[in-house]
Amino acid sequence: MNTSYNNAIDDFILAQEELFENPDPRLPVCLVLDVSGSMIGAPIAELQRGVETFFESVLADEVARGSAEVAIVTFGGEVAAPLDFRAVENQNIPVLEAGGMTPMGQAVETALGMLEARKSEYRNAGVDYYQPWMVLMTDGIPTDDISDASRRISELAESRKITVFPIAIGDADTEVLERLGGGRKPLRLQGLRFAEFFTWLSRSVAKVSQSIPGEQVQLPEGLESWAAL
Repeated sequence: MNTSYNNAIDDFILAQEELFENPDPRLPVCLVLDVSGSMIGAPIAELQRGVETFFESVLADEVARGSAEVAIVTFGGEVAAPLDFRAVENQNIPVLEAGGMTPMGQAVETALGMLEARKSEYRNAGVDYYQPWMVLMTDGIPTDDISDASRRISELAESRKITVFPIAIGDADTEVLERLGGGRKPLRLQGLRFAEFFTWLSRSVAKVSQSIPGEQVQLPEGLESWAAL
């Protein structure tokens, strides 16, 4: 049995133990990140810094630290899931590397499958959860078919089973992102202000973590610090 398989089994067991040790409601957040060839250089470096900022900010908030669970799906040539759902304090941030094409549809469907699997684990453990979040960030257009992904997201959003944050980087096609936004209009990142975006996202996670699952929450102000409004 290979080492990577053993590690996956160990991570799965630990993730289940965390659910029973901490009965607090969970907020699953899946970051779906474009790491295609056009992100090489400063963009991937700033994205890495932004993700690290997000984890640091969530860990610094006592409530969010016990509530947020983060997974990362990347798409650049291939679709990968370098980070599955776990308590943030027990996770290691992956090193992001850019290259390849933009299989966005496959990445979104992978993220949706991971979210569904984690929700099932919550239910089996008797743990309540907030409406799942998916953050989709891209600087390009998909090189695969997004029809199924778009349909699935629309169905989930209409039944209030997912919240999507579609974020356009650079000259990304916002019409494509809107198809994957679950009714939420895409916002365009100002330059490479990934750190500012992820700081805002961590504040949003903290605010939701202080609410009751199912309760309507007004997200914090501060879009102007990172979005081209």
